[in-house]
Amino acid sequence: MSYCDDCFKGVTHEGVPEGDVVRMSGVSCYIATPTFDYPKDKVVIYLTDVFGLALKNNCLLADDFARNGFKTVVIDLFNGDPVPESAFAPGAPPFEREKWFAAHGQAQTRPPIDRVVGILKDEGATRFAATGYCFGARYVFDLAFDGVIQVSAITHPGGLKIPEHLENYLAVSKAPLLINSCTVDRPFPPEAQAKADELFGGGKFAPGYRREYFEGCKHGFAVRGDISDPKVKAGKEGAFKACVEWFKEYL
Repeated sequence: MSYCDDCFKGVTHEGVPEGDVVRMSGVSCYIATPTFDYPKDKVVIYLTDVFGLALKNNCLLADDFARNGFKTVVIDLFNGDPVPESAFAPGAPPFEREKWFAAHGQAQTRPPIDRVVGILKDEGATRFAATGYCFGARYVFDLAFDGVIQVSAITHPGGLKIPEHLENYLAVSKAPLLINSCTVDRPFPPEAQAKADELFGGGKFAPGYRREYFEGCKHGFAVRGDISDPKVKAGKEGAFKACVEWFKEYL
């Protein structure tokens, strides 16, 4: 499965997270709740990049989803062991990527998601959207394969096997699929983007399909991009807007 240097790079954005960190069935979660009336039966599951809850950018995006009317739950996918934000720093010592990925495969990552979804169902949630960035996108697909979620959105996805995961999604999933893609993205390059359009586009995927493309952006732009660059800022805002529109239409 493909990852790249840009999976481990980025900038920290300005802002103070406004949600709450709680434990759900033993799993740490950041919960962003709308401050106005919202449908209590609907939840957005936010599946992060490798930096997890420790990177406030992820929490700030969850707050933005809540401002648009969606209760959003960011799940700690890494059992308290995300890639440290210090990996951003120039001259930081090399991070042992292979060792980290070996400790965070499906056997370690999927169970916390299922436990949290179970608690949310007990609390009355009946419809779920999942939005996945980089590492988290693979698990959006897995949840869609298993019929756990009703709506999917992935942004600069990592960890997907192309074309196998796309073909399986087409064959077994009923969840409308949004893909936010970009110019420079080794894990989801132009040929993967074209394959998605070939398989899903033109009405071939009845539940619904949309792919957005953000020129001048690279992998990680929607979470960790340098928004002093106008193209990156436009890409980050455009990818978020696309997700909100997708959830409003289908969730």
